[in-house]
Amino acid sequence: MPEMKYKRVLLKISGEALAGELHRGLDFEIVNSVCRVIKECVDRGVQMGLVIGGGNFWRGVKDGADKMQRSHGDAMGMLATVMNAIAVADALGKQGLDARVLSAVEMNKFCEYFTRDLADRYLNEGKVVIFAAGTGNPYFSTDTGAVLRGVEIEADAILMAKNVDGIYSADPNTDPTAVKFDTLTYDEVLARHLKATDTTAMTLAMDNHMTLVCFALKDPENILRVISGETIGTIVKED
Repeated sequence: MPEMKYKRVLLKISGEALAGELHRGLDFEIVNSVCRVIKECVDRGVQMGLVIGGGNFWRGVKDGADKMQRSHGDAMGMLATVMNAIAVADALGKQGLDARVLSAVEMNKFCEYFTRDLADRYLNEGKVVIFAAGTGNPYFSTDTGAVLRGVEIEADAILMAKNVDGIYSADPNTDPTAVKFDTLTYDEVLARHLKATDTTAMTLAMDNHMTLVCFALKDPENILRVISGETIGTIVKED
């Protein structure tokens, strides 16, 4: 088997991507297909950390806007990520993997409380670690939570698996002239206000020299392709 380019990764999956055509809730055909690829990566010796968004159940900014206090809406979003984490951990278990959910907010009935050292120990033991509840604070997106956890576990790269196959000059769904980038620097993303992640996440990645790879989850095998070093999506890194 070819050697994997990345030995330890933080994979961020959008909640909407796991909902599929349903757009809400979970499409377990998609969930199981993603988990099968994650198992293949683990079987090849890759240490896998996951962050899963909660937008398939609730997006604090979008769903709660002008209807409720922002911190309360974001708290609901954190709980949505916990639901997704528990579901994916269960699906990974059915694939024969030991998956542990570590939450930024204490809820001992459902998952363990996150510490960096515990996460590192589980990863070294070959367990898949799913980081839930974002950063544990309102006003921070799950993209920021993913970069934070990736930096903390000293991942080789952060993989952003979304509904779009990379970073574009404009929204490709509304602008037919939008151009896809193969590589970008952090400064270019920030200066052009490109929709890769929120600015907090991108700045955190830049400050910590963390490579980001943005690609589409439509074909879950893309996860393995990226980890093995194929050029897919858009890579954001230093010059």
